[in-house]
Amino acid sequence: MTDPQTGSWFARRPRAPQAPDRVILRICARVAPRDKRVHVANMPLGGVEVWVDGNGDRWVHYHRMARELRLAGWYTEVAADRLMVLGWSSECLVHRARMLDAALAGRLSDYVRTARSAYALGTRLREEKVPADEIPTRVRDHVGRELRWPDRLAELDGLERTASLEALRLRLAQVAGLEAKVSRRCAEHLTLASQVVMSLVGPDAGRSARSWTRAPGRLIGLTERMVAASVPNRPEVPRPEPVTVARRDLAETPR
Repeated sequence: MTDPQTGSWFARRPRAPQAPDRVILRICARVAPRDKRVHVANMPLGGVEVWVDGNGDRWVHYHRMARELRLAGWYTEVAADRLMVLGWSSECLVHRARMLDAALAGRLSDYVRTARSAYALGTRLREEKVPADEIPTRVRDHVGRELRWPDRLAELDGLERTASLEALRLRLAQVAGLEAKVSRRCAEHLTLASQVVMSLVGPDAGRSARSWTRAPGRLIGLTERMVAASVPNRPEVPRPEPVTVARRDLAETPR
């Protein structure tokens, strides 16, 4: 496990340093049922153990938590009475990099979907007589949940990820670069959603809210212009080439 350090991997204002056990608790608490209290503790030889109160289906909860922690890049082991987080895993970090790549090429490349989603929800909320000052926040929250990555990145914010093994440091750097790119892309989508909502509830709403439909083979009206104006026209920074890592380097700490 890493030691608490200052700084952040993400392309936004750094927050207070987060200890790994606090970050792990935050992720596990999101996955666990609301009636289950999650506990974490640092283990003497390194790593973090996680357990929940009660009996019965705890094993199921531990596996769900382990899946989320592996998505973050940690190596985990599940026992009947606890979950152990034993350090960074090259295999899990490779999987995270693939997921980030897939998001950039998939949902995060579809600005038109974001614009239409924001417009549809904003229109519905306006018809339901929701106060105009509440609509932008609700639309941004909805778009953020659709994108999924804003919350995932926020869970690890404040945790500087380091490793003693060179291969793991390279993997962590690769993931950090992709996360920064995803963070910027998410910000662009949220900015676009805000601009769309202002076309509905802002001072020029009457003139702006129109033509949010798809014509065969092309985009028309405000959608096309809004996306073109909101998305920066800059080349993406290429990510580092993948590094081949031996099987023995999959975990930072002994299993």
